[in-house]
Amino acid sequence: MNHIHFIGICGTAMASVAVMFKQCGIQVTGSDQNVYPPMSTFLAENGIDVKTGYSPANLEPAPDIVVIGNAISRGNPEVEAVLERHLNYASLPEMLRENFIRGRTSVVITGTHGKTTTTSLVAWLLHSAGKAPGFMVGGIPLNFGTSARLPRGEIFVCEGDEYDTAFFDKRSKFLNYLPDMVVINNLEFDHADIFDSLKDIQKSFRQLVNLIPRTGRIWVNGDDENALAVVDHAFCPVETFGFSAGCDWQAVGIHPTPTGTRFNIRYRKYTFPELTLPLWGNHNVKNALAATALSYHLGLKKNDIRHGLATFQGVKRRLEQLAEIHTITLYDDFAHHPTAIRETLIALRHKHPNRRLVVALDPRSNTMVRHFHQETLPVALAQADVILFNDLHRKDTIEVGQRLHLDPIVQKLTRQGKIAHAYASADEILSALSTMLMPNDVVVLMSNGGFGGIHQHLINHLQRKPS
Repeated sequence: MNHIHFIGICGTAMASVAVMFKQCGIQVTGSDQNVYPPMSTFLAENGIDVKTGYSPANLEPAPDIVVIGNAISRGNPEVEAVLERHLNYASLPEMLRENFIRGRTSVVITGTHGKTTTTSLVAWLLHSAGKAPGFMVGGIPLNFGTSARLPRGEIFVCEGDEYDTAFFDKRSKFLNYLPDMVVINNLEFDHADIFDSLKDIQKSFRQLVNLIPRTGRIWVNGDDENALAVVDHAFCPVETFGFSAGCDWQAVGIHPTPTGTRFNIRYRKYTFPELTLPLWGNHNVKNALAATALSYHLGLKKNDIRHGLATFQGVKRRLEQLAEIHTITLYDDFAHHPTAIRETLIALRHKHPNRRLVVALDPRSNTMVRHFHQETLPVALAQADVILFNDLHRKDTIEVGQRLHLDPIVQKLTRQGKIAHAYASADEILSALSTMLMPNDVVVLMSNGGFGGIHQHLINHLQRKPS
């Protein structure tokens, strides 16, 4: 292959793999309708030409192969041109499997929540111990500054998404990754646009478990019955991790500190004492627990693990501190499910006790904009003091009876003594924030998209405002 073209290149996984091919010396081009940081910046920094918008002209001269992202469907002008011209095409997971995973030990990190952080942690632990793994993460680990890296050793670490592969392959992506070592962090209902129920999601995970060789291994959240249910017929050894006394890997003595979280790990007759992680929240302790268990099995020593955890910097857009301006602290976070939202806000409470917590939430994912979380979302947001909602993403494409309705949520939060409002746009939220923010506030902007560029606009406004 001399030239690869990616349709939908600004997806996190698409951009990651595109850069890996670029690092192999292959010409890489791409196109996308929604081009925004951090992936647009990441691609530009790696010298990849990205066309805004889809057009058959983007396929000239004809590439050797076209990678079609799973967000791309029939009717897309470039897809139609690929099919009409009989160009070679493939899904992203196929390309990853055949070019980077096959022939190596494949480590796959899965689950509804925590995949990106846990994958980044595993990659960093192995890297800092000299294992030189390849990796592909659905975000940008701050330790690496890149979401993907070519392997120099025998291990490839991959974030395993249960979402479908492509319009021409409706299987979950992670079924393509030749799994040897698998982490199952947790399981909840998500991706309502492609799964009908939690049982439907569990079916995909059981298919994944059925692909793991007898020489492989699974680490599963022992506190999560939904996750435990999918490993009961595994052909390989299974170990549990969690907070419960019956877990093989158990986190104990969890204590938040001003610089992160301190905890201990018990594993059979072994103890990993006084571990420190520069992140907050029990969900991140559990991510670290899974990463420790897997890394220990791959040969890392206790001191390797201790050093790796202590030097982990986190992931871009996962409770990433953007700025501290006039005593106002601003965070960006990717959370878009009530469980992730709740755990993120609890983590902020641990980090910033006794400060007013302001949340601006962008309901954007295919599950979040529907009615599934009508009752659980206000419970998750109860940790905050001020909650500002953006309007639903692509609201007009969802039947009224199927939508998430923000007004009842606002009313419920208001009755609890919260300040809560729903707005029509990110610009309106920015205007509201500019008048209501007070010294010492902690602000978190939550979206799995660009949120209308509100992050930089808010920083600019606060920098202009007299202290």
